[in-house]
Amino acid sequence: MGGTILNIITVLIGSLAGLLIGNRLPQKMQESVVTGLGLVTLFVGISNAGTTGNIIIPLLSIAIGVIIGELLNIQGALERFGGWLQTRFGGKPSTEQPESAADFAAQDSRARFITGFVTASLVFCIGPLTFVGSIQDGMGLPIGFQQLAIKSVLDGFAGMAFAASFGLGVTFTVITILVIQGGLALLGSLLGEFMSTPMINEMTAVGGLMLIGLSLILLDLKKPRMANFLPALVIAPVIVAAAAALGINIYPSL
Repeated sequence: MGGTILNIITVLIGSLAGLLIGNRLPQKMQESVVTGLGLVTLFVGISNAGTTGNIIIPLLSIAIGVIIGELLNIQGALERFGGWLQTRFGGKPSTEQPESAADFAAQDSRARFITGFVTASLVFCIGPLTFVGSIQDGMGLPIGFQQLAIKSVLDGFAGMAFAASFGLGVTFTVITILVIQGGLALLGSLLGEFMSTPMINEMTAVGGLMLIGLSLILLDLKKPRMANFLPALVIAPVIVAAAAALGINIYPSL
């Protein structure tokens, strides 16, 4: 859990710093920073997606996972939680139809809070460093903490940029980090030795495809409900494990 705690601290520091400087940055500069993050996220996503040994596995994982996610409406739950946080800590928005500039500003502030919380949560919690690092950290391996330390530095700077553009909602992603990375660390302490390299690779590939989807949001090209894709991260290693148990060779070239 040491790596997760470090990650929480750096995101907290970075996002608070972003809040302090955010109002001092021109709107165009904030938009350009988010676009830059979107391009980097796209590159990382493409790189991670290439770790798959059989593209059919991410395809099935995404298809099955998003059906489950849509049925559970994970995106809606995350947005409602973000909305509750905004109401509790960011100021209660007007429940009436906006009739004044102040009403429109309140609703825009709420939308920015929720977008910042959901988008930053997914960016911080999807990727190989999150899953591999957290699981290995839970297993007590030094390399796991090292990977999360690297991720913590990157997330700290990203948190600063996100908070400067989206505001207070980004700060509350520490809750998501604690739940997801802490849960993965606990999983690593219990089941980490059973996670094979192919299972981690396919999980990483699915995570890469999800990062590509997140980059579309950051680049303002499309707004897919990426939180509903989260079950795919579990489906991928399950497919690999099931194939191994049944003696099915899912990597024909091997």
